[in-house]
Amino acid sequence: MGRQGNSSQRNTASASGSGDRTGSGVPRKPSPAVYRRRRMFLGVALLIVAGLVFGGFAMAGAFKGTEQVSATDNPNPGATAAAPAPGGSPSAAPSATPTPTPTPTCNQNLVTVSGSTDKPAYSLDEKPLLSLKVTNGGTMPCEVNIGTSQMEFLVTSGADRIFSSRDCQAKSEDLVKTIAPGASETANFPWAMNRSLEGCQPVAAKPGGGGAYYIFTAKLGSKASPKAVFQLN
Repeated sequence: MGRQGNSSQRNTASASGSGDRTGSGVPRKPSPAVYRRRRMFLGVALLIVAGLVFGGFAMAGAFKGTEQVSATDNPNPGATAAAPAPGGSPSAAPSATPTPTPTPTCNQNLVTVSGSTDKPAYSLDEKPLLSLKVTNGGTMPCEVNIGTSQMEFLVTSGADRIFSSRDCQAKSEDLVKTIAPGASETANFPWAMNRSLEGCQPVAAKPGGGGAYYIFTAKLGSKASPKAVFQLN
């Protein structure tokens, strides 16, 4: 009975350690096939880990690149980029409309009026010729109303208003003319050496001679000439 029990124990020990140990109890070396399987498993594991790491870097780079493109395409975060036309490339932004150059116009401040007489002194039987001259002193043509509605030939002596062409004017008409730069228009009025009143009231008195001085002023609208002095003998 004792031998059978020992034999059973030996068979059990031999069966349990047959893959790892030799009969003397020393661990058995794995076979070459086992080594190959272990190396293949380790290689596959390293490839999987490397792929995960590389994929993580690639994903991070992709998100980073997307942010850069977005910042470049739309530098103004508050602005909305225009969508490209369907089936075509994005159209260029419309260029700003150029500001039109203003057309030069006449400077009415450069239109001047001057008055003159044909002689510096007259006898009482002469008619002084009073001249009104309009000159365009600008660089552009000017339209000027030189009609009788705008003109006045005025003669004074000190504070005494002697004569005005408007007092007995038959017609008041407009006459618009274009005066070229540097050009002039002249209107002449022969004065009969008479006095006048507003409303063309009759005046019996005559201007005095004897060497008295008179002042002629030419007017055109709101413009008045410098004083032109002449003498009645």
